[in-house]
Amino acid sequence: MMNGFAKTKYTALGAAALLATAFGAPAAKAETALVAGGCFWCVEADFEKVKGVSEVVSGFAGGDVANPTYKQVTGGDTGHLEVAQIEFDESQVSYAQIIDLFLRSIDPFDAGGQFCDRGESYSTAIFALNDRQARIAQERVAAAEAELGRKIVTPVRGAAEFYPAEEYHQDYYKGDELVLTRRGPKSKANAYDFYRDACRRDERVREIWGNDAPFTG
Repeated sequence: MMNGFAKTKYTALGAAALLATAFGAPAAKAETALVAGGCFWCVEADFEKVKGVSEVVSGFAGGDVANPTYKQVTGGDTGHLEVAQIEFDESQVSYAQIIDLFLRSIDPFDAGGQFCDRGESYSTAIFALNDRQARIAQERVAAAEAELGRKIVTPVRGAAEFYPAEEYHQDYYKGDELVLTRRGPKSKANAYDFYRDACRRDERVREIWGNDAPFTG
């Protein structure tokens, strides 16, 4: 499934691209999606692989505390969830496709958190930023329920203020700074891989979605 969405890295613009820019190529159709899928490091790592996605920012939404810290949110007193704000070009990937990919990257039957992360701040949600997104998200959830033959607990919620997480959390999955883990000092990238594997995230997603799981290798 990921073959059609895999992000391609370009080291330079070719002549054709330069000509297209010079002669007024169509502007990108910028769009934003806001989703909560448990650990925001994982959602960021997944969606930065998707063709048409320009940026993913880890943060918080859904609560009633302005500019919360990670410690406040995971402490459970803010009402916020860990979320990812996904910026994408809708001429390359649609909002419906983003939601389909999102649903197939989580455990949509778990209302108490995700994988080894428990509590409200790690629960899942789709924050629809307008009426169109709400309609599409509800349609895609219904389609996923029909595919799985079970009720999905991931709610479609209304728009919410997005608060970026601390810089420490951004692009954690590819960081080279050393952090202390249960297995000793590791780079952020290695610590992330260890965490994701230990939490059985990909294993559980494959159990639910099988070959429809787009980010599990």
